[in-house]
Amino acid sequence: MKKEIIFSMKSPYRDDFRIQAFRFGKGIKTLAIVGAMRGDEIQQQYICSQLIRILKDLEEKGKVAADREILVIPSVNPFSMNVGKRFWALDGTDINRMFPGYDQGETTQRIAASLFKAIEGYEYGIQMASYYMPGDFIPHVRMLQTGYEAVEDAKQFGLPYVCIRQPLPFDTTMLNYNWQIWNTKAFSVYGGQTNHVEDKTSKLTIEAILRFMKNNGLITSVNINPGYLSDIMNEEELITVKSDSGGILYRIKSPYDNVVENETIARVIHPYEGSVISEIKSPCNGVIFFAHNKPLALQGDPLFKIINS
Repeated sequence: MKKEIIFSMKSPYRDDFRIQAFRFGKGIKTLAIVGAMRGDEIQQQYICSQLIRILKDLEEKGKVAADREILVIPSVNPFSMNVGKRFWALDGTDINRMFPGYDQGETTQRIAASLFKAIEGYEYGIQMASYYMPGDFIPHVRMLQTGYEAVEDAKQFGLPYVCIRQPLPFDTTMLNYNWQIWNTKAFSVYGGQTNHVEDKTSKLTIEAILRFMKNNGLITSVNINPGYLSDIMNEEELITVKSDSGGILYRIKSPYDNVVENETIARVIHPYEGSVISEIKSPCNGVIFFAHNKPLALQGDPLFKIINS
């Protein structure tokens, strides 16, 4: 294992800002893994830290391919994590909206440019991403439909679903999009929530990434179950269920649960009187893919996303 600093800058308040990278093996630039890009992505950083621990052990035992290189960057935004902010603490900008970056631009543009320079040219790229809404969901691989998406390769993670969606204009500044455009087979892996570590989903996600490495000849002699035969789905096909009133959310159904049309999947409770304001019902038969997990629901909040069967 080799440690290096791929970007650093002086800070007026604390220690210097640094982005650390960990290299395993040498030779063909095969896989780059990027962890927390936002300050609340603790789960994503934790998963990368465990991958680094496992890869270090495997390399010492000679079980990492000698002619391939794996790069792991556990955190891109340690400054915001230290002060408890999701985005860049000084101006609220999102590093994952700054790619491919600009080395003479604003701070987050410079960070993105340095990161992209370090990870460009790898055959595969994995971003440990976080969902834009608070909630629980089925771990999955997600890709933007750029015309370069590697759907068959995504199945090698062995996660239940591979989700594809059409990029919106602002998506062209995301890491996944730019990685694909610059000839890297890019995958965003969604393996749990952000601001705390979930043991079950962490383990499942770590196994999925190790499975991908093993399937591509990057590591050997690792006992990993074969995983799922991944289903391909388009995000536009998900059925969104919104709250029709505000109150305390009492959730009945969770991700992986099967539901039938008209089944009650949650209730909205009056915050003072305790009565049921609204019964949230499934509009179709299917499987819960995403479920809101905050105790309060506002009118119009997306509470569930369902895979229609």
